[in-house]
Amino acid sequence: MYQNKQAVALGNLALMTAVAILLILLAFWAWPKYKVYKLELDGIAALKEAEWSKQILIEEAKAREQAALMQAKAKVTLAEAEGRAMIARAKAEGQADIERAKAAAEANKIIGESLKGNEAYLRYVWIKGLQEGKGERIYIPTEAGLPLLEAGKAPGK
Repeated sequence: MYQNKQAVALGNLALMTAVAILLILLAFWAWPKYKVYKLELDGIAALKEAEWSKQILIEEAKAREQAALMQAKAKVTLAEAEGRAMIARAKAEGQADIERAKAAAEANKIIGESLKGNEAYLRYVWIKGLQEGKGERIYIPTEAGLPLLEAGKAPGK
């Protein structure tokens, strides 16, 4: 039995040595294949990452395009509103000018009516204007319609 134990132990040792050698040979054979497999998986992962990055860039570009389109529409809407406001303001100013012109015409009519037949007052206003003049030259038409030049030239000029 003692020999039997030694034989079993020796058999176990031989078996373990054979298994160890087999595992080492298997590792030498499998290691290059694992490296290729790992590189393939790394390549697939990089490809997926590149596809996702591309998809993200496309979506961002679409979002920027939509934002630019919305900004352009907002600018157009704002310009249209400003244009309508300017038209309304111009119409209001035009209406105000018309009302001012009507008031001025009415005032001129009243002044014209009051000056009719009032020759003495008109001469008085004309003489007053001549006295308050600041040395302007006054050209008086003659019978032929030609003015007398330099008549009454102001002193000091």
